[in-house]
Amino acid sequence: MMRSLFSGVSGLKGHQTRMDVICNNIANVNATGFKSSRVTFADTLSQTQTGASAPADNIGGTNPKQIGLGTGVASIDLLFTDGSIQSTGKNTDLCLSGNGLFVVKSGNDIYYTRDGAFEFDAEGNYVLPGSGHYVQGWMAKDGVLATNGAIENIIVKAGKSMAAKASDKITYENNLNAAAPIITNISGGTNIKIKGTAVVAGVEPDENIKLGAPLSSLVITSGYLPDNNTADDIYVIKAMGWSGSASGTVTASEGAPVKIYLTRDGKDYIVYATGGSFNADDIISGTTTVSYVSGGIIEGYITAATATTEKPVTLTLSDGTTVVQTSGTYNLGAGLPITTTVNVYDTLGNAHTLPIYFTKTKVSSEEGNTWTVSLTTDVSETSATIKENEGTVTTATLEPISLHFTTSGQYDSAKNVSKTAKLTLTNGAKETQEIMIDLTSLTQYAGNNTVKGTGNGNAAGTLKSVSIDSTGIITGVYTNGVKQAEAQVAVAQFTNASGLTKTGSSLYQESNNSGTANIKTAIDLGVTITPSALEMSNVDIANEFSDMIITQRGFQSNSKIITVGDEMLETLINMKR
Repeated sequence: MMRSLFSGVSGLKGHQTRMDVICNNIANVNATGFKSSRVTFADTLSQTQTGASAPADNIGGTNPKQIGLGTGVASIDLLFTDGSIQSTGKNTDLCLSGNGLFVVKSGNDIYYTRDGAFEFDAEGNYVLPGSGHYVQGWMAKDGVLATNGAIENIIVKAGKSMAAKASDKITYENNLNAAAPIITNISGGTNIKIKGTAVVAGVEPDENIKLGAPLSSLVITSGYLPDNNTADDIYVIKAMGWSGSASGTVTASEGAPVKIYLTRDGKDYIVYATGGSFNADDIISGTTTVSYVSGGIIEGYITAATATTEKPVTLTLSDGTTVVQTSGTYNLGAGLPITTTVNVYDTLGNAHTLPIYFTKTKVSSEEGNTWTVSLTTDVSETSATIKENEGTVTTATLEPISLHFTTSGQYDSAKNVSKTAKLTLTNGAKETQEIMIDLTSLTQYAGNNTVKGTGNGNAAGTLKSVSIDSTGIITGVYTNGVKQAEAQVAVAQFTNASGLTKTGSSLYQESNNSGTANIKTAIDLGVTITPSALEMSNVDIANEFSDMIITQRGFQSNSKIITVGDEMLETLINMKR
């Protein structure tokens, strides 16, 4: 008779425990990041009256006779399923989805939580405001994050200052239009003198070149004729597009010879033409001889001109269009300069706008096209003056860069040579500043000119706001327009998160059955952080109410066991009366 009473009592205790867990779940239905629990029952030890017997030759086997002694709580399981995401609009709130927990610290003790209702305190510490626990993660240094070290308190102070950083690199990217037309005719403007390079074929020139050498030995790819028509020399220029169809007549005689300048292997040479008249075709085909004379009359031919408002230049392009320019320098056989501007910063954080021009200067189906990168539209100029506020003048120098592309439109790393621009400053910053120009990311395909340059460096600034992304990176936005990483929130993952020990205030600690924390970034662990949101409790009210009814009925049933057992005991006692 007593066994039934004890069974009933164990049932009452078990269902009371289950009711306590259900009530705790319901009480925390609105607790941020709360994880509900459930109770599972298992029967206790049974009293064996007779054991089981095995079958014999002339009798079958028998089962054991056992009387159960009640029930017990087998486990109280922590259900680590995700709760719903509740948007809050507060930029320091974080919602974690997946198998992970935030890491917080108090003193030397490490805790874990799903409560992401964080904020910055008066000292810039990122904390759980209800308990003051420090949120753990990795701090960035000058905007660079290293997440392979130990975690630490995240601190981002309001009004944090950013020092000025001088620019030392300009990076260009995107595309130059391979189909950009070239200039086939120039009229108007002011003719200019450009000296370049010519190639001599079949003759090895030196300072004592033989008189009478035929001009057929000279391969001249371009030339220059001054605008006064009485000058005594032709400046021969490589890759400037002097073709056989060029117009212009050169008259050379004993009394008015023509001096021709050549450059080979870095040395300048001079040869002289005398006798008769010849044009560009004559020079290319080589119908005139070379001898030592002086003087000469040059007529009519223009290879380059500078445009002004008073003396504009009319350019005819290879696509048949005509363009009138009122500024800049333009070369026959070259393309129209593509203008880019890049902001760079000096050591004091002052911004300087640096103009850089891209001009297509050679078209070759064998070697690929060549562009010239320069500081002005005149591809031979090596310096430019930048006038800035308050009368400040900055001088920029850059040796023109020959930018080679392969016939497939790729940057030709075998031919290209990197060069550096120099700024000469007069504003109290470091006087000379060198800035490397990186062109390796450029391509040259037919289409549009999308070339764009970006300089590094920045002016001084002050932190004005922060934002947090889905990877837990805290980004600072500064008054100088710079955005940089300040820190990254750490996430811990456990093999058995349900085995963690609750310590109150929505905090957990490791237990013997939780495993050790694997602390990484959200991306590394495959979890997701939702900024400006919190995780709601994962308590299912409908399920809890259903469990409550079941638990109530179970409790009532077990109480009935005790009542009936008591009545049976009373009947037994009354048999003696």
